[in-house]
Amino acid sequence: MIAILKKEFNSFFASPIAYLVIGVFLLINGLFLFIFKDDFNILNAGFADLNPFFYLTPWIFIFLIPAITMKSFADEFNNGTIELLKTKPISNWQIVLGKFWAALLLVVIALIPTITYVYTVHQLGNPIGNIDFGATIGSYIGLFFLAATYTAIGLFTSTLSKNQIVAFILGVFSTFFLFYGFDAISNSFDNNLTIQQIGINAHFKSISRGIIDTRDLVYFISVTIFFLFITKTRLENE
Repeated sequence: MIAILKKEFNSFFASPIAYLVIGVFLLINGLFLFIFKDDFNILNAGFADLNPFFYLTPWIFIFLIPAITMKSFADEFNNGTIELLKTKPISNWQIVLGKFWAALLLVVIALIPTITYVYTVHQLGNPIGNIDFGATIGSYIGLFFLAATYTAIGLFTSTLSKNQIVAFILGVFSTFFLFYGFDAISNSFDNNLTIQQIGINAHFKSISRGIIDTRDLVYFISVTIFFLFITKTRLENE
């Protein structure tokens, strides 16, 4: 698994993918949080918190993470290298997990520079330091599990087509539906909480409050493992 992880991770930085992902992620956040005169602008909010960042990022991830994962298996299938990969002394689980951790590690690296936002809000508080660290830490934990789930979904959709663009579109649609779709459906049933709990957004919001509920963690881990499992199953059937 480590060999696959290193190979995949190095391939991100051997091409423009890693630099584009990190650059686009930070640029979009920077523009909305500090430049554009809109409701997300931290400087014009009148109070110091990172809620706009934690609201925006899941939506940015819907496009960014499928862009990272779209080539994971689609490229292997298209070039015929998947057969060569499967002849190596590694299991299908190791192949899937190696690609999964490589993509997730890239997302984590993109998140690391955003810690400067925490410092900025810490300094802007009146008095200085007037920031809810519990909610902030909870939100970052939520983003990690959210990214893991999106990555697992993106890997699966990458096995559905040899075309990277098709894999990207399928990844965007799937993550969007699981993040927001059940909220939209619940609105048709008088905000039915049971339906909302099926979706990702409800569990991300729960963690973002700073309270780490094991039910939310179990949800994210279960969905991630499920998509990794069906990705492995697809790989076996190819």
